[in-house]
Amino acid sequence: MSQQPIKFKISSFNLSVLYLYSHDPKIVFQAIKSKLKQISCFSKDIPVLINIDDLNHEVNWAIMKKAILAAGLCIVGVIDCKAVSFKKILNDIGLPILKKVEKQNKNNEIESKFQYSSVNKQLYNKTRIINLTVRSGQQIYSNKADLVIIGNVSAGAEVIADGNIHIYGIMRGRGLAGANGDNNCQIFCSNLAAELISIAGKYWVMDQIPQEFYCKSTCIYLKQGVLTIQKLN
Repeated sequence: MSQQPIKFKISSFNLSVLYLYSHDPKIVFQAIKSKLKQISCFSKDIPVLINIDDLNHEVNWAIMKKAILAAGLCIVGVIDCKAVSFKKILNDIGLPILKKVEKQNKNNEIESKFQYSSVNKQLYNKTRIINLTVRSGQQIYSNKADLVIIGNVSAGAEVIADGNIHIYGIMRGRGLAGANGDNNCQIFCSNLAAELISIAGKYWVMDQIPQEFYCKSTCIYLKQGVLTIQKLN
């Protein structure tokens, strides 16, 4: 039997979300360029979802699309499009409208697929060591152990550990330590440019990470239940 020419599989890609608050393409273009310049370790053509929930003005979407692409982003789709008048225009210029499938709560806590329970502080397994780049769409999970990545973690990739996470490379994806609820876990990055970092369900997304720590060697931990970050010498 010959191999089928195509196959569909369900996958999960973790993407950054660009929230638009201005209807002026020039302002949006300059803002994106400025942000990407600040985060100099990011590559061009970063895949993003566009959130337009806060736009109430009429927007020239054809020009807005060109501005976003020209600034260095790759638009995967649009979310939170509630205006009927917007939907037809977006479809006409080739921007898919996606339904939002999950919602973050106000306390910046993750409803994890891993059961949070009382945690035995002793980890039973040996540290899991990955000697390669974790690529977009991949997920690495270290069960009841620390996780060490000797390589980069690409945007759209996810590394998870019940213990601590050590990343000896550029961290562009999502890192979740203490996945079973251990508040004592930490995340160590030699170059922090993450889409999301989380410890025991408390998390920061990209824009919440203090700017002075971007692309720096850092340690992230919980202090009295609050995410805290410091530079590593």
